[in-house]
Amino acid sequence: MAEADYGAGGGYDSRAVTALKRPDDAGWEGFATRAVHAGQGPDPASGAVVVPLVSSATFAQSSPGSPGAFEYSRTGNPTRNAAEANLASLEGGVGAVACASGMAATTMALQLLDAGSRVVATRDCYGGTFRLGEQVFRRHGFEFAWVDTSDLSATTEAIRAGASMVFVETPTNPLLRIADLRAIASACRSEGALLVVDNTFMSPFFQRPLELGADIALHSTTKYLNGHSDGVGGVLAVRDPALLERLRFLQNAAGAVLSPFDAWLLLRSARTLALRMERHDENAGRVARMLVERPEVSRVFWPGLPDHPGHALAREQMTGFGGMVSFEVGDVDRARRVMEAFRLFTIAESLGGVESLVNHPATMTHASIPAPIREEIGVTDGLIRLSVGVEDDVDLLADLRAALGTAA
Repeated sequence: MAEADYGAGGGYDSRAVTALKRPDDAGWEGFATRAVHAGQGPDPASGAVVVPLVSSATFAQSSPGSPGAFEYSRTGNPTRNAAEANLASLEGGVGAVACASGMAATTMALQLLDAGSRVVATRDCYGGTFRLGEQVFRRHGFEFAWVDTSDLSATTEAIRAGASMVFVETPTNPLLRIADLRAIASACRSEGALLVVDNTFMSPFFQRPLELGADIALHSTTKYLNGHSDGVGGVLAVRDPALLERLRFLQNAAGAVLSPFDAWLLLRSARTLALRMERHDENAGRVARMLVERPEVSRVFWPGLPDHPGHALAREQMTGFGGMVSFEVGDVDRARRVMEAFRLFTIAESLGGVESLVNHPATMTHASIPAPIREEIGVTDGLIRLSVGVEDDVDLLADLRAALGTAA
């Protein structure tokens, strides 16, 4: 991966934002070009330059048991297939499977394993991932070792103790810790463990785990890939054809597939992904640097800040720092006052949309994690998470200043 040129604005050199050249991409090297065109050629039937929305549940057969390219939309759908081709191209994979939600994608990844498998997973992860592991898969005999995956020594030690899969978030949600993907991938290969990387926070525009050695790059497509808060989905992109076939079997057998309409929305959104991610990153950098200067704020979490513990590693394996910023204001009462004072940032779950959102992890996205564990990993009652949108920065900063003034 080319070395990125990070400017004062927390930006990047667009020449560094490229992915693998693949024959089915007609030799396109640029990320933005492939985002617009991969899987999105003109419709051969009509010449439409936008991939058609095919909502049909079933498809005609010329003879019993003799389907054409498609037979049933759970098994395959033209619109979903186009979205899968597009997202696989953006991640530099051989293929992808699209699911009904990010959690459906996480479930499908874990379904690759046998009952009784041991999974090493990021400790300060999205609360829904923790809930799925502890309250669902543990009942089926799975063992989960929750570790700080930004601590390479602790992570490799946990892998060597036995692991069928290593499930990593980087940057983590909501503390934006950074894991060394190349080193963890090497440890996984040595121990024969699958490496799954939740790449939701970065999108393939800023980070491509498959190029760093991961087996699966996972996304909640609800977030940056959709980018407009109007569709729910998930995807798993892979670099190994055999693993792709295993996932396609699970996709058909278990049936938690992405709807044609949500796939169509993803294709629409991919066309502006590069532009949107540039603006998210620029605005988040301005927000983070302003927060550092505010007396009401005790800590700021954004990998683009030079004093972030993972800053050097982030510069090495990412081509930007993303649109997520977290900060602490002391306690839950102050956090509530600040959040209720926002006028532009909207209090809501989710992230990655063009509009700016504000979230209180302890009572919202991470409420399913027991309070003692939340405190241990650093998700305090005074922690606020921002999903910085693409609005004008002057308005975002003014809204932040006004809201922070209530914390005094």
